[in-house]
Amino acid sequence: MRIVLMAIALGAAVACAIAPLAAQTPAVAVVIDNFVFNPERLTVKAGTTVIWTNRDDIPHTVVAKAREFKSKVMDTDESFSFTFPAPGEYSYFCSLHPHMTGTILVEAATGGGATQ
Repeated sequence: MRIVLMAIALGAAVACAIAPLAAQTPAVAVVIDNFVFNPERLTVKAGTTVIWTNRDDIPHTVVAKAREFKSKVMDTDESFSFTFPAPGEYSYFCSLHPHMTGTILVEAATGGGATQ
């Protein structure tokens, strides 16, 4: 009987640990290359994490115009991520190269996934 109760407890613990992982929104990638954010405009659901990765040969940053997020200077192959908590339009740029701009449009967290 003790073994059965331990197995049930272990199964419940594993289910509790796995359930939140299945409910999480997957991360969406933005690549920085050749002085461009790609995609430049991205639509995601609230709660989505966006990961910017610098594939360029020179450093770049990711800075929200309204200051919601700001990366450190990223060298080649370094990344920065931000989870968008609420619907809205988030414009951003590279503080080292201000002509580089992008926009994340965040929709309410109902329905399908991210689009480009």
